[in-house]
Amino acid sequence: MSTETKTIDGGEFLVKEVLAQEIFSIEELSEEQKMLRDSAKDFVDKEVVPNKPRFEAKDYALTEELMRKIGDLGFLGIAVPESYGGLGMGFVTTMLACDYISGATGSLATAYGAHTGIGTLPILLYGSEYLKNKYLPDLAAGTKFGAYCLTEPDAGSDANSGKTKARLSEDGKHYIINGQKMWISNAGFADTFTLFAKIDDDKNITGFVINRSELENPESLTLGEEEHKLGIRASSTRQVFFNDMKIPVENLLGERNNGFKIALNALNVGRIKLSAACLDAHRRILDHAIQYSSERKQFKVSINTFGAIRKKLAEMATLTYVCESGAYRAAKNVEDKIEELVAAGENHQAAELKGVEEFAVECSILKTFASDSAQHVADEGIQIYGGMGFSEETPMESAWRDSRIGRIYEGTNEINRLLSVGMLIKRAMQGKIDLLTPAKNVGKELMSIPSFDIPDYSEYMSEEKEVIKNLKKVFLMVSGSALQKYMMEIEKQQHLLLNASEILNQIYMAESAILRAEKHFSTDSVQAAMARLNLYKAVDIIATNAKEGIVAFSEGDEQRMMLAGLRRFTKYVNTPNPIALTEQIAAHYIEKGSY
Repeated sequence: MSTETKTIDGGEFLVKEVLAQEIFSIEELSEEQKMLRDSAKDFVDKEVVPNKPRFEAKDYALTEELMRKIGDLGFLGIAVPESYGGLGMGFVTTMLACDYISGATGSLATAYGAHTGIGTLPILLYGSEYLKNKYLPDLAAGTKFGAYCLTEPDAGSDANSGKTKARLSEDGKHYIINGQKMWISNAGFADTFTLFAKIDDDKNITGFVINRSELENPESLTLGEEEHKLGIRASSTRQVFFNDMKIPVENLLGERNNGFKIALNALNVGRIKLSAACLDAHRRILDHAIQYSSERKQFKVSINTFGAIRKKLAEMATLTYVCESGAYRAAKNVEDKIEELVAAGENHQAAELKGVEEFAVECSILKTFASDSAQHVADEGIQIYGGMGFSEETPMESAWRDSRIGRIYEGTNEINRLLSVGMLIKRAMQGKIDLLTPAKNVGKELMSIPSFDIPDYSEYMSEEKEVIKNLKKVFLMVSGSALQKYMMEIEKQQHLLLNASEILNQIYMAESAILRAEKHFSTDSVQAAMARLNLYKAVDIIATNAKEGIVAFSEGDEQRMMLAGLRRFTKYVNTPNPIALTEQIAAHYIEKGSY
């Protein structure tokens, strides 16, 4: 059987059986990628970890200094083509760098993510050749840093409602910008500002780019004081004020009225990269917890001998494994789609835009799951440390504070949950994915008499894959019936959409973990145990959310039929033993001493 990776369309995982050989995982990194990973890890261990107290003391200069060193190592230009001074590496490699640069402190993770993502990519993806040649080489080298000015006091999730205005100067050579932005990462040391404003009375915002150092009047761009934040304390976060700031007309980014689309696509990239930025934080927190639980003695034994602690360690390890599985699977899907589009004749700029946009559903899934998971892992890390976990002397309290912003960044998790289902429905209505036929097939299956034959599940992961197949039917059953009832009014049913998105999230992540284990690890491996434990928990989460939805919008025979279908689609033939799986996972990592 060929092991060649096939391209898949965004959201298609829900309606097709995905094979293990069709997914990519971190075990398949090239030698070059492994060298890059090791270089990033070595840098963080030597330059970042020993300086954690300085980050917590709001040492903004340290963040800037380390960003310059990261630039010297080439990590700021990984996604930038060589023609603009970067390394021109693929999407998986950009995710890998984000993963291993971001783990030790959220302050540096934010600076790095803001610069390489929303600070650079809008120019790369939408800029004219003039803008790309002018701004990208400095951004790739780290001689200048980028900031992205979108959020306003009255325009957060509703980005298009911003009040910042642009008008054409009398000589027609400049746009004159007036307005205010807030929560702008890197603002304190950035020179290259990507900003959004409405020209005159336009319906939509428009993007612009300018270097602060090239302004005719330096006082036309001013900054507020540094924001004092719960976490990411050494990440520069300021308000930005534009006071008759003149930007040359050739610095308009993309097309007039197209800023909202630029903002959305930049956020899609930001979402999937944020999932990567959570990964090494998971690993480092887990490593601390494993080590501390081994050293900490109570009742004359290490606390890692207690079942309550072992359960926490096993669940933290499982979430780490699951998040890795989903993030790298999606990253390779994006990379493959970009390569497919380039091979079909698209230029790289257009291909990258379409490649990421294609997987917008998966980007939102990953962002919500990984940021929720990072917060949970950090919280359990504090709990394992006990009272010491609450102390600034240990690494857990800063990790907990830093992780909290992940659920707000790149669109809140609530917005992303609504988006993932909304975008999936939109793709179906555009004919890009057929949800209707499989939903009808599920409806027919519900009306049929179920088979009472006991299937042969002797093949590795065969039952788990059948369970996932049935979980997809749960989503199609619930969302299809809800859509049929509410039609175009479905977007107003936020409670139902949140239920549906949780089902969607759990399916994608559980499938990613199972397929990775099947592809790379044996049936008795710890990875298989983590994949199975996660699926066991996912089934319960899906059943709860599906039941809430079903009883909310249906009644009578329809409700009874769907609840019966839910029971049918969420059952195992051979129910896993979650306590045995938990013990296997905990024993493995306690003995190993790290993740």
